[in-house]
Amino acid sequence: MHHSPSNPPATPYRGRFAPTPSGPLHLGSLLTATASYLQARSMSGQWLLRIDDLDQPRCVPGIDSQILRQLERHGLHWDASPRYQRRHLDEYQSALATLEQHSRLYACRCTRAQLQHSAHDGPDGPVYPGTCRDLDLPHAGHALRLRIAEGQLQFVDAWQGLQVRNAAHEIGDFTVRRADAVIGYQLACAVDEHAQCITEVVRGADLLGSTFRQLQVMAALEFAPPQYRHLPVLLDARGLKLSKQNHADPLDERKPGANLARCLQWLGQQPPVSLLSASAQEVLNWGVAHWRSDAVATVRHPTVEGAH
Repeated sequence: MHHSPSNPPATPYRGRFAPTPSGPLHLGSLLTATASYLQARSMSGQWLLRIDDLDQPRCVPGIDSQILRQLERHGLHWDASPRYQRRHLDEYQSALATLEQHSRLYACRCTRAQLQHSAHDGPDGPVYPGTCRDLDLPHAGHALRLRIAEGQLQFVDAWQGLQVRNAAHEIGDFTVRRADAVIGYQLACAVDEHAQCITEVVRGADLLGSTFRQLQVMAALEFAPPQYRHLPVLLDARGLKLSKQNHADPLDERKPGANLARCLQWLGQQPPVSLLSASAQEVLNWGVAHWRSDAVATVRHPTVEGAH
C-alpha cells in the first residue's frame, strides 16, 4: 500500500536507536543513541528502540538485556516496547513475497570466494557485477538479490548534504535474503522503519551506503521513506572507528553523566564544564533544552583520546 507523506505538523516525530546485541554499548554507540534521543526529544517526539538480532550467530546471549540496562543507566528511556527483529520474521517474508510478485528478485549462487574475485570496489564496499542476474536460477537454496534499475540515486542528508550514487556501478544488486535463508539487513531495516512509523533516522555516517540500499527496498515496497541524519563516526586514538570489531571498551557505567557530557561535546553542543560532574538526567535535560541540530554538521572527526 502506498502512503503519501503528510505535512510535517500532522506527522508526530518518531526516531529510533537500533543496536545489534553482539556486544555491550561503547562510547561510539552511546554517541549515536544520544544524538537520536536528543533530536527526538527536542522535537517533542517519540524515541523507539529496536534490537537488530536477525543474525543470531553474531548475537551474544544476555547482551540485549545489558544494552537495555546501559541505556537506562544513562537516562535514555525509550517509548513503547523494544522491537526485536527475530519476532517479526513473518513481516520480512511478506516483503520478500511482494518483491517477488513484482519480479524484483533473482537467485544468486555465487560463493564468497567468487564474489571476492568478481566484485569491484565501490564507495561503500564491494559492488556485485550481476553475474547471476539473467540465469533464472531457482530461489530455494540460493541467496536472493534485489534487481536495481540503472540510473543515478540521490537523497539529501540533513547533516551530510546531497548524497549521490550511480545505481549500477556504485550500488549494484544486493542481497535481501542469504543462502541460509536469513533475511538481509537492508530488507529488514527498511521494513522495520515502516512498521515503527519512523519519520527520521539518526545514525552514523558509516551507514550512508546502507541508506541508498534501504531507500531502494522502500521504493520497491512503496513505503514512504523517512528523513535521514548521519552523524560523524567517533574515532579512537589510532583513527579507527570506535566499534566492537576494533575492541572498543564497554561503557563505564559508573559515570553516565560524564559519558553523556562528552557525547554533547563530540556533537558540537558546547556544554558547560559543570555538566561533566552532573547526573545523567541533568545532562540530558540541558541537552534537550539547548539542542542545536545544525551544530552536528560542523563536526568532522570526533576522537576519543586514549580509547582502544
